Amino acid sequence: MKIVLGASLLAVSAAMMSGCNGSESASPASIQTAQARVVASQQQQVSVNVRSTGTLHARETAIVSAQVLGRIQQVLVHTGDSVRAGQTLVVLDDTALRAALEQAQAAVKAAQGQQAAAQTGANLAASTLERYRQLQAEKSVSPQEMDESAQRAEAAAARLDAARAQTEAARAQASGAAAMLSYTRLRAPFSGVVTARMADPGTMAAPGVPLLQVDQAGTLQLQTTVDESAIGAIHKGMKVQVSVDSAKLTGSIAEIVPAADPASHSFLVKIDLPSSNQMRAGMYGTAEFVNGVRQAILIPRSAVVSRGSLACGYVLDGQGIAQLRYLTLGATQGDQVEVLSGVSSGEKLVDVPADRDLAGKRIEVQP
Repeated sequence: MKIVLGASLLAVSAAMMSGCNGSESASPASIQTAQARVVASQQQQVSVNVRSTGTLHARETAIVSAQVLGRIQQVLVHTGDSVRAGQTLVVLDDTALRAALEQAQAAVKAAQGQQAAAQTGANLAASTLERYRQLQAEKSVSPQEMDESAQRAEAAAARLDAARAQTEAARAQASGAAAMLSYTRLRAPFSGVVTARMADPGTMAAPGVPLLQVDQAGTLQLQTTVDESAIGAIHKGMKVQVSVDSAKLTGSIAEIVPAADPASHSFLVKIDLPSSNQMRAGMYGTAEFVNGVRQAILIPRSAVVSRGSLACGYVLDGQGIAQLRYLTLGATQGDQVEVLSGVSSGEKLVDVPADRDLAGKRIEVQP
């Protein structure tokens, strides 16, 4: 009995070993295969970007205000109107200033008349003195008569100088009155667009009180702030990536205000933008400033698939079998995306997996 039982146990053991060996040899054949392109993750240097949000402004903005006190007669433009340089925008009441100009012009005429009379007297006194000198050479006049003639000539010349000075003063007064009268016509300092209107006809305009705002026509600037920790990495003329309402632009730093805001410890930076019909002053924009470099693992964006709200990728193991891994993604770098976790440098991933379920399948690499 013992011999028979031992033989049976040996037979069962042999059968089990034979079954195990058979399953191991059949396992590779049972794995499904799929063809796909394969890409590799790479460790590269990427830029460290500082993002800052700002507002679009015209390169030049003028606040139009009166230089003299007066009642507004006309406002010839409305918000949104395009204006050309020198165009009249606002007209003030000029009655008093026009009367002052006419009075000054009359004073100029009176002074010119007095100057003409003084010129005649000076000419007569000078010619008389010249005749007396000729007579003196002939000893036909006394020394006293000669002195009196010279004194009359000097007095006539002094009166002429005074008349000339009075004429110049009258002309200066008339010029000032004309300038004051011109201030009743408020004109556009440059070609642009009226972006604000703060006054209407009948309102009293006072010096320095804003009436209109005009933005210069042409390209715009993004004005934003940069923290003092990053200001050392930027400079005038530096190229900056700017996003405005889903549009991607390349701007150039035009100005960095040298003094920081004491409250926020940030610097105002002005970025020139290329011309675009889609941008308007007042829109928001975001600038990305490069502030050094760092090491990062990048994969093509085409290798990333979504599973619900999660980002995933099919990573190949040593036998070329795809494994689904969850990925933590960082910033996008062109056609590539940074992987913060889930993939190591040099690992291979399935490119463009689309909607296929490749987990556990052996990947045959397509050229």
